[in-house]
Amino acid sequence: MLAIRPALRRRTPSRHDAACGGGLGTAFREAPSGAAIVSGAGFDRAAFGAPAVARPALVDHALYAPADRLAAAGLQFRAQPAPHATVRCASCKMREICLPAGLTGEQLDSLEELVYTRKKVKRGDTLFHSRDAFSSLYAIRTGFFKTRVATEDGHDQVTGFHMAGELLGMDGIVADLHDCDAIALEDSEVCVIPYTRLEALSRKFPWLQRHFHKVMSREIVRDHGIMLLLGSMRAEERLASFLLNLSERFTARGYSASEFILRMTREEIGSYLGLKLETVSRAFSRFQEEGLIGVQQKHIRIVDLAGLKNIMHQRAGAI
Repeated sequence: MLAIRPALRRRTPSRHDAACGGGLGTAFREAPSGAAIVSGAGFDRAAFGAPAVARPALVDHALYAPADRLAAAGLQFRAQPAPHATVRCASCKMREICLPAGLTGEQLDSLEELVYTRKKVKRGDTLFHSRDAFSSLYAIRTGFFKTRVATEDGHDQVTGFHMAGELLGMDGIVADLHDCDAIALEDSEVCVIPYTRLEALSRKFPWLQRHFHKVMSREIVRDHGIMLLLGSMRAEERLASFLLNLSERFTARGYSASEFILRMTREEIGSYLGLKLETVSRAFSRFQEEGLIGVQQKHIRIVDLAGLKNIMHQRAGAI
């Protein structure tokens, strides 16, 4: 419903409002239907060629409206907090992973300016697509995501699996366009961090800039590990490394190091590890037969953690 109100008083939305196709806000992106999605983060005039017009009417909330009516309506756009913009970093259970350790209360308060809103993403839905315009980073609060890119022959290549406390979207910084798709593997929730806010606060708070540099460095180290994994490891070593990595990441989040649910399919694991589905299945079966793991569909129980590590040590000794 179109939410228009005079500058000094509210009024009940009319039938004409409803006929206008939904609501208005203060920032735009193109919608498939040719409408504009308006979402309260600041009016992007350059991208849409429709400057805000000073009129004694204000619009708020986040809803859909036909783009051609925005200029014709002659509305004054005023940035307002999103409906769910009150996000407390200090009370988030992922704080110790997502943020630098040992922050003071004053530093935590300053971070409240950073997160714009929270966004829920249902299983199978896409957070952002390859070639989408880059504007924000996304801190995973709950849930699990995969990232993928399309190869030249039209196949999808899984490039990563991301869990709570990790950042998505850094691929878009270099060219202001996302380079991959980010898809939820279960119902998830992310904190939306506008990149312009992050830049501004990083200039103001050097400790935040240092932390972001560490996050980016961690991504570089991860990429080096993937190159090693794909370049020289046997199938069993790749799967052992994958399971050990998941175990370490779950442990860092306070979960069990030996029992967890795989949110991804065997085929997705194979795509990530550069292995065929049949090879992945055989490796899982072999690990189970050797008493290294227990497998019950997607439920994994690491029975012999030292044994999995020994697979990697054997390789190191052979080099």
